Parts: sequence; structure tokens; C-alpha cells
Amino acid sequence: MHTRKLTNIAAVALFAALTVPVQIVQAQGNKQTPRYYVFSLGTGPFGGVPEPVGINDLGWISGGDNLVSNTSVHAVLWVGVPMDLGTLGGPNSNISWPNHSNKGEIVGIAETAAQNPLGEAWSCSAFFFGADGYVCNGFTWQDGVMTSLPPFQGGYNSYAAGVNNKGQVVGWAENSVHDPTCNNLPPFSQFLQFEAVIWGPRLNQMTQLPPLAPDPDSAATAINDKGQVVGISGLCSNAVGGASAKHALLWENGIPTDLGNIGGHAWNTPFAINNQGTVVGFANMSGDENAAENIAAFIWTRANKMQEIPPYGTDTNNGALDINEKGQVVGNSFNVNSGISRATLWQDNTLRDLNTLVIQPTSLYLTLAQGINDAGEITGTAIDTTTNEIVGFLAVPVFDGSGNPEVAAKAKVDANPRPLVLTEHMREQLPVFIRMMLGGAETK
Repeated sequence: MHTRKLTNIAAVALFAALTVPVQIVQAQGNKQTPRYYVFSLGTGPFGGVPEPVGINDLGWISGGDNLVSNTSVHAVLWVGVPMDLGTLGGPNSNISWPNHSNKGEIVGIAETAAQNPLGEAWSCSAFFFGADGYVCNGFTWQDGVMTSLPPFQGGYNSYAAGVNNKGQVVGWAENSVHDPTCNNLPPFSQFLQFEAVIWGPRLNQMTQLPPLAPDPDSAATAINDKGQVVGISGLCSNAVGGASAKHALLWENGIPTDLGNIGGHAWNTPFAINNQGTVVGFANMSGDENAAENIAAFIWTRANKMQEIPPYGTDTNNGALDINEKGQVVGNSFNVNSGISRATLWQDNTLRDLNTLVIQPTSLYLTLAQGINDAGEITGTAIDTTTNEIVGFLAVPVFDGSGNPEVAAKAKVDANPRPLVLTEHMREQLPVFIRMMLGGAETK
């Protein structure tokens, strides 16, 4: 098992962060539409492009930050100051799905120093800057130590996406089967079968979750504290969305249930599940497993099944990327024709441009909301319009000490902020997966 320990300075910073109370908790359960103060997280510890993707109830913000060369990325934890979590020996690491554990555990992906003997691109390449030949493993990080999560016997790669408060980590891992449904053509070469997995809660414990028959491959993306797991199953393909996500799934007691679709049979991807069992993500609006990405956000409940959350206004596409215990959903809405992308909040069956809820003045235009905690605090990516830099942001809901929403109701906001078009230079700095969502990267 490969481990990496942070410096004592990082450990001290982490301890200090634990002493900072989470604010705005009294707002929990308040159903009125909040207004937000927005703070810039800056450009990250490396001077590159940060991508915060999750925030837990401790206020820990997790994600990644490009090195200034924009050729590699490292996993980062923002706890007052940004902390580089390092790698497992290779050049890249990242945290690409929202982390919600409040037990001090963070999970993600990191490259080792070993070269992949099959030359696979593997799933990690979509969250770095493309394939570079290194073996990539999921990791769990706790108390300053990064520990690799193994693949199944005979495999090389693994991927950790989510963790709950019981220490159960979910993701997907290769086995030794050479799967004929894999796409073996560069740049997305894949050879080995992969299956959804739960690591833990005991050390070295691995439990395989079966795909929906007759699908050969599967992947788990999130788990709640009740042990309900969501993810995908489909063909091996290139191990990145598409035909790999023919079916959106919910596993309960190891048994998969098809969550349905909104008209398409590819890219059906749950991103998050709360403890009420509500699932959010994105799905293709039409087409078979060979269809190009044409996504819309969805929400699934046991009572209402999968329902589309339509894009904002005249936008063409959108995605739902996280949900909290109050049922607030964050994501983005974008127009592939104009290049406009905006962070969104879905609440009370209404999708709102998050920029319209921000107390002015601010130089930040919020393009992508990726994480929300139970206090309603939101993190994601923004453009600083004074510098045109891509920065991380934290949006904090405004309530007074009693939880009374009158402060928010009287707050001055810009109801019609001018949409910001992402330039080609801005797009080139984003990880491959985000460019794919925005229609700016080749997926075949």
C-alpha cells in the first residue's frame, strides 16, 4: 500500500482549520431563496487554475489546482490556506467529485511513479490534461497521510469518487479481464474491465458492486451515510462517460436498480446522493450509446423517479453536480453556441442563475457551482472580471443571527447580470472533463 505523509506545517494548518466553526448553520431548514456574499479563493497555491469541487460541513473545500504550466494538476484542500495534497509519486492528482465526510477524510485520484504496461488512458486522464502513461489509483487522505486504494486482482488502475461518514469509499477499479467492449484506439485507449467498488470501512476491504445485467462494466460515484450508492453501468468504452454510462444506477444492499433516463442511452451519470436518497446528476437528452454528449440535469426520487431540470433561460444544456440535506442542488447551465456558462442553484422547483443572488458589488462572475454543504455554502469556479483570471469561489448565504431571512430579502442584488462568454484561452485552461461538459473537447 502506497502512502504519502504531509509536512508538520500542513498538519498544524489542518488542526487550526478544525477549530474554525462553520457559520450560517442556523439557516438550515430555511426554505426562502437565500442571497449570497461571494469570496474569491484566488488562483490556487501554484498560480494556475483552481477547481474547487466540494465543501463539507466543516467548511473544508476540496478540489484541484493546475500547476502554472497548465500541464499537470494537484489535489488541493482549502482550509483557510490552500494545501497541496501531493501525489502518489507521479505528476498528477485531483479531487473531482464532491466530498462530504465530516470525519477528516478526503478521497480522490493520484498517479503513481509506475508506467501502465498496457498504455491505457484510464478514467483519470479526463480529470488531468490527457493521458500520460502513468498508473492512476484512487486515494484516501486523512491526518496528513495519502493512501492508495488498490484495483482488483490483475488490474492496474482504480478511481475514488466519494466517501461517507462511516469511512466507506466508492469508485471503480480494474480487474484482469480484457474486455472486448473497450475502445482500444488512442487517445482514449482502454483494455481492462472495470467494476464499481466499495473500499472499507476496514483497511484493505473491497466489495464489488455488480453492473446492471447484461452490462459488463460499472462505476460508483457517490455514497450516503445509509450506504446507498449511485453510479453507472454500461460498456467498457473509454472508461469516461459515453457508452460507459448507459444506465444510471442506485445500489442498495449490493443490488443495482436502474434510475431511468430522460430520452438518451449514454452519459447517464449520477453525481451525488443525500441521506434522503435523492439523486442528482446529468443525462443525455436523446440518442443511443454512441450518441454525442447532449446533456441536461436530472433529479431522482423514489416517488417521482428521474425528472429533467431544464437549462436556464435560452441555454442549451446543464448539469446538476451536488445536493445537500435541504434538497438544494448546484451545478451549471451553458449554451454551446454562445459560450456562456453560469453557476446555478435549483431550489423549490426553480433553477436560478447564482449570479442573480449575489450581493453586489463583486468582480466575480460565477461560471460553475460544484459543491454545497448543509449550511448552504457553495463552492466552484468563477471569472474575476477585473483580471480575466479563473478563480475558485465560496458563496455564503446571508442570514442574521436568528436565521431570519429579512436581511437576505432586503439585500441588493443584480437581477440581470451580464452573461460572460468563456474565451478559448479560458477553455484551454480547464480540465478535459469540464471542457467536455461545455462542448469544448473531443469525446470520441
